[in-house]
Amino acid sequence: MTRMAWHEVAPDGAKALFGVHHYVTKNTNLPEELIHLVFLRVSQINGCAHCIDLHSRDLRKTMSVDKATLVPVWEEVPHLFSDTERAALAWAEEVTRISETHASDTAYAAAAAAFAPKELVDLTIAIAAMNAFNRLGAPFRLPVAAKA
Repeated sequence: MTRMAWHEVAPDGAKALFGVHHYVTKNTNLPEELIHLVFLRVSQINGCAHCIDLHSRDLRKTMSVDKATLVPVWEEVPHLFSDTERAALAWAEEVTRISETHASDTAYAAAAAAFAPKELVDLTIAIAAMNAFNRLGAPFRLPVAAKA
């Protein structure tokens, strides 16, 4: 069944959400590749096909296909991911699974050790924004660009 295009039905809501996306991608000191890495991992956890497709494509512009393919199992291949990337991925998983993790003190301490305060807040905003996009993209089944 074809579902509605949420961004067309509620353009003001879409504009507000895209404003947060713009802030994260254009007005922070977080590297663009790190942002897309986090966006991809959050989208994988949430099962948003559109966002997985989109952010996989974004990552493949700057990252090897091998590394991008192994994002779901990043903990098993630590030599492929920098300390900063591993800290961002761990925090992204912690925040995305907040109902299970409750953002533990241990996880927070690890993230706070890896990022300056403003970076950690910006990273958390990025994670929250992608979770919001996933919660619109998945239920409204936004299309993917991938072809068979």
